[in-house]
Amino acid sequence: MTESEAENEADVPALARRALAEVGAVFTPATSDAAARLGDEILAARRIAGYGVGREGLMVRALCMRLMHLGLDAHVVGDMTTPPLERGDLLLVSAGPGAFSTVLALMGVAREAGARTLVVTAQPGGEAARRADVVVHLPAQTMADDTAAAAPALLPIGSLYEAAQLIFFDLVSILLRERTGQAPAAMRDRHTNLE
Repeated sequence: MTESEAENEADVPALARRALAEVGAVFTPATSDAAARLGDEILAARRIAGYGVGREGLMVRALCMRLMHLGLDAHVVGDMTTPPLERGDLLLVSAGPGAFSTVLALMGVAREAGARTLVVTAQPGGEAARRADVVVHLPAQTMADDTAAAAPALLPIGSLYEAAQLIFFDLVSILLRERTGQAPAAMRDRHTNLE
């Protein structure tokens, strides 16, 4: 590694600009349709349960928290207070690379109970998307394609997808807040006081 390459690697503001540009490129006019579709499904559901693995799971947890802030009946699969799903409910899962065995298994359980299933994914042709009632596509690099011949994203493995998820989910929350006529203060009032 040359001295100038080492200096460039240490230029955190430049790296941040590159990373933010990559995240921004995920958001196209089609993202508006995806956000509307996700919002429609959330508002139509009596109860929402979210699930994802690894860092994707953290992004789904963040979405469920925002849905709770909006006064919706939202839960995270695996929490011991998560109620059973049934007809009229929604299982929202993330499967960026296309499928995870636990995601597929939980989708099967939810469907057997009569709940709808929605997958957020970067691979709309993946197994989870084929099994879901609704597919929300976020076209970002995941570990399914981070070794492709095309130049990989600066952000490693699935980080680009996960960062885009966090922003996308917060944007959907903003749209839902507007659709339900809530003020930001109402969301803040629902935030826990046990921190």
